[in-house]
Amino acid sequence: MKRLLIICMVLFAIVANGQSLIEIKGTITDKYSKDPLAGVFVQSTKQKHVLSNEKGEFSISSFKGDTLRFEFLGYKTLEYVVKNEESHQISLQQLHTAIDEVAVVAYAPVAKKNLTGSVSALQGRVAGVVGAYNSVGNSSNLMIRGIGRVEKNTESYKGFDENKFISPLKEALSTFAADVDVASYNNVKRFLNQGTLPPVDAVRVEEMINYFQYDMPSPKGDNPVAIKTELATSPWNAKHQLLRISLKAKDISKDNLPASNFVFLIDVSGSMYDANKLPLVKSSLKLLVDQLRDTDKVAIVTYAGNAQVRLESTSGDQKMKIKEIIDGLEAGGSTAGGDGLKMAYKIARQNFLKDGNNRIVMATDGDFNVGASSDSDMEKLIERERESGVNISILGYGMGNYKDSKLELLANKGRGNYAYINDISEARKAMISEFGGTMFTVAKDVKIQVEFNPKYVQYYRLVGYENRLMEAEDFNNDKKVGGDMGVGHVVTAIYDIIPVGVKSEEVGNVDPLKYQENKTKTVSNYSTELATVKFRYKDPQGEKSKLQEQVVLYNELKPMSEDFNFATAVAELGMLLRNSSHKQQANFDSLIQRAKKSKGKDDEGYRAEFIKIAENAKALMKSNDLVRN
Repeated sequence: MKRLLIICMVLFAIVANGQSLIEIKGTITDKYSKDPLAGVFVQSTKQKHVLSNEKGEFSISSFKGDTLRFEFLGYKTLEYVVKNEESHQISLQQLHTAIDEVAVVAYAPVAKKNLTGSVSALQGRVAGVVGAYNSVGNSSNLMIRGIGRVEKNTESYKGFDENKFISPLKEALSTFAADVDVASYNNVKRFLNQGTLPPVDAVRVEEMINYFQYDMPSPKGDNPVAIKTELATSPWNAKHQLLRISLKAKDISKDNLPASNFVFLIDVSGSMYDANKLPLVKSSLKLLVDQLRDTDKVAIVTYAGNAQVRLESTSGDQKMKIKEIIDGLEAGGSTAGGDGLKMAYKIARQNFLKDGNNRIVMATDGDFNVGASSDSDMEKLIERERESGVNISILGYGMGNYKDSKLELLANKGRGNYAYINDISEARKAMISEFGGTMFTVAKDVKIQVEFNPKYVQYYRLVGYENRLMEAEDFNNDKKVGGDMGVGHVVTAIYDIIPVGVKSEEVGNVDPLKYQENKTKTVSNYSTELATVKFRYKDPQGEKSKLQEQVVLYNELKPMSEDFNFATAVAELGMLLRNSSHKQQANFDSLIQRAKKSKGKDDEGYRAEFIKIAENAKALMKSNDLVRN
């Protein structure tokens, strides 16, 4: 009875305003080619949006005088005021951007053509096609993705120069922020499984190493982090030594984790339409919802052309309600990522838990194109917000327009972590297997500083961490942000060391100086210490760092442990994929053999999977020798 009364009241209000709800139907085509456009985002201010079908047809309920908005990737946005007529012919005009030559196969073979004009020139003609075109030696690829969309590959990766060998006589201290990001490994795996070598700048060796779990004892007492070092002969150069430094964050059972204030920040723009984007985001976040306890709460913010609060902060015992909101999300429109971040931080602050875990979980392809969207805009925004005590976890999705450079920046500057999710298995790893490590910080602003003794160390090189290097004086400066470590996380770093007395082709030489003291002479000291490793960290709610250190003796050289062996195999693959100038005698056969011998227990099969992608990389490198050498 109550429901009937509400319906009658709504109908009365409509009649009183002299309006009647009408069904608007129509067909959307390209203005010039007259081809139907599938997947066009059609929105009325009175109703949720709809998408046009493969024939370009749409149907939406609206009122006379209402404004319909038509948005489609590669086309100018059109607004249309509803009149009396119920059937509409809508024509959208292309934006003019050239694309490369491509051979497209839809429902029947199409001849290879040189395509000019819009990147969407084939929209409406390739419904259901999924594929990629790679032009050997050409960095621009054409991706055919989703339903009725053709896009140029606009993936972006931040370039960097590899770390070099450094003399401790010139620079005794090596300083960097801990990094628990693992996005690079899974992204590299995605390329290799597709039969393509990854872009060089997509390969970050430290993230590949830290993708894997390593066996380490948990910290003792009240310490949230423990340290372990290991010194061994290098497998890619018998004259060199490798120093492994690993930090292990304490393990905490799920029942003892602090209450959480989560904000799911979800990209629902048109670029998230594909099956490996928003549909996978939904499945991923529902896995996370299943992990929520009654003491946890979650809000949902979405962004496309603007940001919206889809769900106010809700208790974790309302799992069905939360999942219903997630299931109802649809993709369409432009991408106002900056506005989404601002709103998510605002909601997180409004529901802040003083002694709890306050975190934004952002799911996106990183392709921001409205409002504050440049890397510098994002950096300024995240630096302002990070001091609020709200952390961030970045979950990257998709391909073709993936913006790794932006997402890595957000995680590094926002006291966060960053993972790439390309299938439900990776979602399960992040949301279930490593739930505590991904979502709960136990030590923040973790920094590592190593001092090498020139009596034993002629040169050293940090393998990876190029984007996390810090000035020596930043180590003791608590205002400088380091990396955060979650529950049970292990951070591993590897140094390549050239011992004193070893002649190596890896380093050049200069003539003796005429006007300054010659610093290449033999160092005389009585220490047996090869290096001192220091690390600093803060408690999650603290602002003053704590210091720990460990000494490495020059005579601690031992056979590699199983974990160290496997970590070096991963590092070696990374150097080969980057075609590193410091790869020395690295080779696929050696690293694959070591990985097989050090696979260990491997319950989840991650190490076995690594061996397969290393074998794929070997085959691809061999077939692409002329291109990559």
